[in-house]
Amino acid sequence: MSNWFKDAVFYQIFVRAFCDSNGDGIGDLRGVMSKLDYVRALGVDTIWLMPITPSPLRDHGYDVSGHFDVHPDYGTLQDFRDLVNAAHARGLRVIVELVPNHTSDQHPWFQASRDPNHPEHEKYRDWYVWSDTDQKYKEARIIFIDYETSNWKFDELRGQYYWHRFFYHQPDLNFDNPEVQKAMMRVAQFWVDQGADGIRVDAPPYLIEREGTNCENLPESHAYYKRLRAFLDAYAPGTMLLAEANQWAKDTLPYFGNGDEFQMNFHFPLMPRIFLALAKGNREPLDWVLAQTPPIPENCQWATFLRNHDELTLEMVTTDEREFMWNFYAPDVEMRKNLGIRRRLAPLLENDRARIQVAHSLLLTLIGSPVLYYGDEIGMGDNIKLDDRWGVRTPMQWDDSPDAGFSTAPSEKLYLPVIDDAVYGYKRVNVAQAERAPDSLLNWIRHALQLRAQHPAFGRGELQTLATKNPTLFAYTRTTPDEKLLVVNNLSAHAHNVSLELDARGSVRDLENGEIIAFDDELNFELPRYGYRWFEILQK
Repeated sequence: MSNWFKDAVFYQIFVRAFCDSNGDGIGDLRGVMSKLDYVRALGVDTIWLMPITPSPLRDHGYDVSGHFDVHPDYGTLQDFRDLVNAAHARGLRVIVELVPNHTSDQHPWFQASRDPNHPEHEKYRDWYVWSDTDQKYKEARIIFIDYETSNWKFDELRGQYYWHRFFYHQPDLNFDNPEVQKAMMRVAQFWVDQGADGIRVDAPPYLIEREGTNCENLPESHAYYKRLRAFLDAYAPGTMLLAEANQWAKDTLPYFGNGDEFQMNFHFPLMPRIFLALAKGNREPLDWVLAQTPPIPENCQWATFLRNHDELTLEMVTTDEREFMWNFYAPDVEMRKNLGIRRRLAPLLENDRARIQVAHSLLLTLIGSPVLYYGDEIGMGDNIKLDDRWGVRTPMQWDDSPDAGFSTAPSEKLYLPVIDDAVYGYKRVNVAQAERAPDSLLNWIRHALQLRAQHPAFGRGELQTLATKNPTLFAYTRTTPDEKLLVVNNLSAHAHNVSLELDARGSVRDLENGEIIAFDDELNFELPRYGYRWFEILQK
């Protein structure tokens, strides 16, 4: 199915954190392969592997130093191919990362570009963005404001400045150079040849620079991505491109093109408004963001999420909303990062099971294909004492054995310590225990994903919000020619009576328990605090 991603549920894996197969304290590809049955049983159907290519790992692998191999910490290319084959045998797809905007400063391309005496300097001299001055592109914002004061860095060896939109050790490639464009096409081709079903493209807005602009979302960047899409459509039909364009929804519309650029893009503005709505106990933030979301081409899809490997970004909220969310969700400054919050889902929602479930109800039933972050399905915690983004990238907690079943290495050799506190520690929160408990969060999520998979309208249906007399209640329908679903969520910490005016007399069937409720113009029932219900509206 060429549009398989419209029904997909993605599971994001930080390979380093998932499972260590060889006892060196670092997760690896064979470790992921050993857990594929768990992933399949969860109810997801697509695995997103965070960067696995060679890297000095100063930015968790997004600082690429080699494009055509696997980082030795994670295994070999054959390990990757074996993982893909094992995933496909279980009906799972695999997507990988492409980082086109920049490389590590340790990449051979950059080493040749910066050194006039390098034997390949003439070939690579213009593969990066060099300048005699640091006064160009002054309208471009600095993204990592906690670390960088300029987008330029002077290189003593070359005697020029190089451009970097992210960390200073990640020089930007020069996509005005046709050779760079071809090289990145070859990288995409290589990973498709290894078996990848899709590619997440990191930071696509920043590919091209032009004076007098903010150097984001430029037409020349879109032209390149259209070429990449056309190539993949011809070379490997069905390969999905997912954009990580952290922009307002209307500004990301060009990334879909006319259905001929990216098939998917993350809906960054929706995510913080789920948390804002829950914090305020009011549907207004959700109504607002959905009203700002334009229609996208029929063969495209949004990717939605609650949490991921980075901070909960607050770039797509107002200054007042950002202050409110910082104060509400991150009162300790150690919980904050750049313009965001570095917390996992369960701690963000105070380990409140009802709040976690209603957040997932929104994620699984609103527009888009949902992305789950490893460990959130069991309610893993975080470690804000760890530097940078490491606090939300700790080892997966498989059981209550030493090192949480993640590794057989001595604890001091683990890449990071496992969570071991009184609330989220591995002896209390782990997969084995969750699997044994029928009422665990893990088993609830498995059931919710099974229900979602049985009803394609959740992924493909038209969304229509419904008026409610009570602003703490958020109701909507998802409709295809074959079915009409009704979802009602209580965003508040108090129980509320629901009274929905529907078109005419009829009945609904609760998707979870099968209860049929008849209504006569108005559907009435009660929702507990942070409760939700999913219904099928039965044909008359």
